[in-house]
Amino acid sequence: MPAFIARLISTLRSRVRGWRAALTVTVFVFLTSWLAMWLVEPDSNGLTDPGTYWWYFLITASTVGYGDYFPETVLGRLVATYVIIGGIVTLTILFTELATHIQSLRSKRLKGMVDVDLGDHIVLLGYTPVRTERLVDQLHLEDAHDLVLCAWEDTPEHPMPERDGVRFVRGDLAQLDVLRRAGVERARTVVVDARDDNEALVLALSIDHLRPDIHLVVALRDMDHCERLRYVNSKAQCVQWHMPNLLKEEALDPGITEVYSELMDSAGCGNTYSVRLADGQGGRTFGDWQAHFGRRFAATVVAVRQDGRMAVSPPWAEPVHAGAVLYYVSQKRVDAAELAPETPTTPAQRTA
Repeated sequence: MPAFIARLISTLRSRVRGWRAALTVTVFVFLTSWLAMWLVEPDSNGLTDPGTYWWYFLITASTVGYGDYFPETVLGRLVATYVIIGGIVTLTILFTELATHIQSLRSKRLKGMVDVDLGDHIVLLGYTPVRTERLVDQLHLEDAHDLVLCAWEDTPEHPMPERDGVRFVRGDLAQLDVLRRAGVERARTVVVDARDDNEALVLALSIDHLRPDIHLVVALRDMDHCERLRYVNSKAQCVQWHMPNLLKEEALDPGITEVYSELMDSAGCGNTYSVRLADGQGGRTFGDWQAHFGRRFAATVVAVRQDGRMAVSPPWAEPVHAGAVLYYVSQKRVDAAELAPETPTTPAQRTA
């Protein structure tokens, strides 16, 4: 009988694949063993009753063997041995198929062939060695959202499989099926970090077709191409390719690039100026000067240079000494003579 099972398995492997082979062996052993047990066991045993034999077969084939039912004859025990061998063969096939399935799934994931099942994540289109790794590290340092890295077909496997929360998709990034596999339709942000500006425009067009309302961030070598990009998506945010840190900031905090653009545009929110504090104007804190500039000049102090160092947005309680240089954003330059010369020394004076 074992030789017959071996021959059966060999035949099944050539004709039946996958989980069906294990099912076929189980059904065959169950039916043949039930018939054989019915022929050799006495009716008084009750082992071959339909309501009993399935339970006996299950615990015997799995080698558990509770002992609540057992054959009484020698031939019946031989049939039980056949059931045990059939069960071991079936479990071997099942475990082999399970291991093969897991290995195949892992291989597909490493090669970027599996659809991602995510939502509210970040999709990064394009892979450049070292640059992309640093960008991913920066994104994960400040944000707990999952990230899907999409690379062209010349990247054979996941370039950073050891990083948690980073999925991988590979293929023609301009194709909608690849973007769907990356979950662009459910993403919160798509970052395009292409190999050149023409490729970036093509990818932006595909993304806009699939998800026109997505928060789209595009890195460009030539910022003059931003105008063309806006023809595709008027809300797309353009970032200079050589400023990956700004790319990260815009991906995590939508609108940051607009803030920087306004700060750089003197016709927008104003310009950045500086003023040196004269003698007698020390003793205030950075918060005092921030409030004073805001109330009197509608300006915002962003940094202070003193004691040989520059501090951007220091704590409000930090003292600012005479001779320090304040840097502020305003619609016009503030004349140093307009600064209040008196130095408040008490809380009541500061409130006044």
